[in-house]
Amino acid sequence: MTERIIPVADLRYLQAVPHIPEQLVPATGLLSDRLSRPLRDLRISVTDRCNFRCVYCMPKEVFDNNYEFLPQNLLLSFEEITRLTKIFVAHGVEKIRLTGGEPLLRKNIEKLIEMLAVITTPDGKPLDLTMTTNASLLAKKAQSLKDAGLKRVTVSLDSLDETTFQRMNDVDFPVADVLHGIEVAQKVGLGPIKVNMVVKGGMNDQEIVPMARYFKGSPVILRFIEYMDVGASNGWKMDEVIPSAEVIRRINESMPLEEIEPNYTGETAERWRYTDGSGEVGVISSVTQAFCSDCNRARLSTEGKLFTCLFATGGHDLRALVRKGHSDEEITSAISHLWAQREDRYSELRTQQTEGLERPVRKVEMSYIGG
Repeated sequence: MTERIIPVADLRYLQAVPHIPEQLVPATGLLSDRLSRPLRDLRISVTDRCNFRCVYCMPKEVFDNNYEFLPQNLLLSFEEITRLTKIFVAHGVEKIRLTGGEPLLRKNIEKLIEMLAVITTPDGKPLDLTMTTNASLLAKKAQSLKDAGLKRVTVSLDSLDETTFQRMNDVDFPVADVLHGIEVAQKVGLGPIKVNMVVKGGMNDQEIVPMARYFKGSPVILRFIEYMDVGASNGWKMDEVIPSAEVIRRINESMPLEEIEPNYTGETAERWRYTDGSGEVGVISSVTQAFCSDCNRARLSTEGKLFTCLFATGGHDLRALVRKGHSDEEITSAISHLWAQREDRYSELRTQQTEGLERPVRKVEMSYIGG
């Protein structure tokens, strides 16, 4: 067997300090990139650590006991995250998603939520403040998260079958604890809750229909995500991708579906509802049906790198600007310059080049910047 060497640290420590234009540009809330895509959604990774070792994200052969996670002093502080968030909001961001790693592993995460929850858009609207979690700590923290100002949660859950789920998370974590976390989150009002299932052919695709049947008739919105070629550690192969069209076909055979309109421009999931009115499912088709054309998302890594695409090969070091004492106006202009130059559309290019494309470039790990 050929040994895989994954140079994750190359991308984490790569320094690309953003250029500050000589002529400072104020935020107008109307920032667009070269493809006329606005900036509306910011994903913030608050930790690169996770207590799961999911095979498609943080496989044990890479993220083992000897793996060196980022030291505390390199992580953005809550104050630094809040400062940068205010700048992004001035540029037009309306939605903040806290992610990881597993965000609930970040100590005192409720404090950060309190700090972000009071930020409003230029026209005075509250932010859509959300979190993606594996729910291992959700039952314990749901009430404090709600009290701090979190609006809702998205839970990663790849199977209801105990054997399959534990094979996926690779740490023997029981599925019952995740379901309990979802139940508690519902009770405290962290909804509508979405459940994301990454579908990997030959591993958990047999769970598509059981998952749909389990959440049918509940307020939970189940979403199926095509297994993606994010990073270099998950050994992605195109023949392990189950197309979203196939997912819908399998569900529709026993539980008829009809397609419905997206909630907003740039929504990643295609929405379907049961024809009997008993709920909704979604599919995220970043491999077979690229949605780059209206992607309005930026990602901020745990230690302050700005990534303009989930499949990026490098980031832009905003932390360096913050810690070198640059003003809000200078950082605002730097971000404006970066987004205005953006033309990322990896998924579209992957689809156009070949159906069998497998990691043509070295990309940042999902565990590092979140999904």
